[in-house]
Amino acid sequence: MPLYVHHRSSYRHDTGGHPESPQRLAAIEEALGARDWLGLQRVEAPAAEREQLLRVHAAEHLDAIEELCARGGGMIDMDTVASEGSFQAALHAAGGAVDAVDRLLDQGSGFALCALRPPGHHAERARAMGFCLLNNVAVAAAHALEARGAERALILDWDVHHGNGTEAIFYEDPRVLYASIHQDPLYPGTGAAGDVGAADGEGYTVNLPVPPGSGGELFLALVQHLVVPVAREFRPGIVFVSAGYDAHRDDPLAECAVGTDDYGQMATTIGALAAELEVPVVVCLEGGYAVGALADSVVATVEGLGGGEPLRQAPAEPAAALRARHARYWPILADEARR
Repeated sequence: MPLYVHHRSSYRHDTGGHPESPQRLAAIEEALGARDWLGLQRVEAPAAEREQLLRVHAAEHLDAIEELCARGGGMIDMDTVASEGSFQAALHAAGGAVDAVDRLLDQGSGFALCALRPPGHHAERARAMGFCLLNNVAVAAAHALEARGAERALILDWDVHHGNGTEAIFYEDPRVLYASIHQDPLYPGTGAAGDVGAADGEGYTVNLPVPPGSGGELFLALVQHLVVPVAREFRPGIVFVSAGYDAHRDDPLAECAVGTDDYGQMATTIGALAAELEVPVVVCLEGGYAVGALADSVVATVEGLGGGEPLRQAPAEPAAALRARHARYWPILADEARR
């Protein structure tokens, strides 16, 4: 049974008038509730254990965030704020993703939507930034690798902002294939197509920057004609999606033009890939700040992962240039281009 992972502490991460607000979750839950939760089993997220966090974060970072929140919170940088309840919310956000890994690997298939905040993909090993305190998807992926016996993990990040934290944490790790579709130029200014990993991890970072104005056809083409063939070659034991919805045409913080149905199609594609590989999918909520578009796109994602949407094939041509760039490390991309 697919899972909806949640926790009341997510509403206690008080960001004031910040765009990353509790209203985001309220809108998602209202939209899902109106559809009888689309068959999702609601489960409460436990708090992450310190050992789980230390796989990807420095102890000093954890201590600093905890101490700041114990003092009542405050601004970490110009974009990132913590309140008294933020550390507990962050613990449950990371812990919920870990719990989803455990539950899905135990049952061997299915998917989980971790609708928790704060988001995580900008958080680096020793730095909170970009609305993020702890890197939820990285903590969960490290748990799958180190504690649950998964040999490899795929992280697809379709947030409009590059997930600099996730990239940095796994930049030298060949067990993690990190693929990011993101607007360029845009915050945080990382994620160049030429940044492909280092040492043993060279080739396992697949950055897919797209220009402002890019719409669903390009996003879907990159998923179907680049991420999927590389993932088939890589053969992950688990798939993660850093699911930001700020590439939506209605979002106020970026300039892409992805539609609600395009998110459903990307999710349908990933669901089909996971079924083919016989592995589970863990979806971690990242950005998305037009709350109506966010809620509708999350619904489309759940429907897509559940197989409720017919798959639409995107043309391959929009992905051709980036596919050619990454074919050095993944020859299957050149092979497909010749077909």
